[in-house]
Amino acid sequence: MKSKVCFRSKGLDLMIQHFKNYSVTPAMRKWFYTATIVLLGFIACTGNKKIPDVSNIRVNLEVQRFEQDFFAIDTNNIAAGISRLQQQYPIFLPDFIQHILGLSLTDDGGKSDAAIKMFLRDYRLVKDTASKIFSNFIAIEDEVKKGLQFTKYYFPAYHAPEKLITFIGPLDAIFETGLGKTGDVITQDALAVGLQLHLGKNASLYQSPVAQSLFPQYVSRKFEPAYIAVNCMKNIIDDIFPARATDKTLLDLTIDKGKRLYVLNKLLPHVPDTLKIGYTAAQLKGCYANEGLIWSFLIQNDLIYNSDPLRIQSYIEEGPLTQELGEGSPGNISLFTGWQIIKKYMERFPDTAIDDLLQLDARQILQDSKYKPR
Repeated sequence: MKSKVCFRSKGLDLMIQHFKNYSVTPAMRKWFYTATIVLLGFIACTGNKKIPDVSNIRVNLEVQRFEQDFFAIDTNNIAAGISRLQQQYPIFLPDFIQHILGLSLTDDGGKSDAAIKMFLRDYRLVKDTASKIFSNFIAIEDEVKKGLQFTKYYFPAYHAPEKLITFIGPLDAIFETGLGKTGDVITQDALAVGLQLHLGKNASLYQSPVAQSLFPQYVSRKFEPAYIAVNCMKNIIDDIFPARATDKTLLDLTIDKGKRLYVLNKLLPHVPDTLKIGYTAAQLKGCYANEGLIWSFLIQNDLIYNSDPLRIQSYIEEGPLTQELGEGSPGNISLFTGWQIIKKYMERFPDTAIDDLLQLDARQILQDSKYKPR
């Protein structure tokens, strides 16, 4: 894998076993709740007034359905099946075994073979469900290709993966991106898509107590096929622009997220903003309606330049809401605020190259953007 962190909440065996400080004012609760109820609807993609024509840009992308080959293994002879897969997927298979299944590639007395056999048995229904939902992968392939065309347009020196590999992994195999956690990952030579986390928000797999403990409804509602291309491009952006360990204040992290969302919008200009940011339509409209109040709250509570994880955590991490902003607000409000600051900066400095934007200091961006929403 490419510098990814796998958030396996439990070991494979345990997963298989389970598978069978601020008070919120009433006024703040009221304004956000009212906005999200009244301002219902769908947010279309914005901020790309001049979308370049990339139709003549050639990209190579081969779709490989690894899960079909993996689940075709004879469970009476796991070693032989893995050996054949090694020839077919020489790079991805080791990544899958080690980083997704969490098993060993070395001789461990047959423990890995036994775990793989158990996984194939217990996740057979998941694979069969995915096979029905993704029997035709062409539309998703085309959307990812389009994203890669824009990637090549904006980042011509970047060598994008030329494979799109689908797989079925454990339910708790999660990877971190600059814009949140996902079941999809970029490997050494491929964009890898964990179909087990794209079966649709109402899939029975996500309704069990174990699944809900891992992925509450505000997370699992995004387990839709429509998020595949979005997650792929998030991983591309991380590959181009790795996170910086020096980013510690709320402003640093907010601007970083804003930069990534700005680029994501460039790579997927026809995709709705709700998919890119991960908010519901009501949440996003509520944010626009209350943009000035959100910013004023962060300023008045001395949060912008704060680096205390306990103080800023609720503003930068996914949740059912941002507790301090009240009912109806989205979690991870820094996504919205960062995006608006970057858009304001680019409105003032439209000739700024994306590569240059990504390197700019957060304080400089805020100062020069003159971001003061009302």
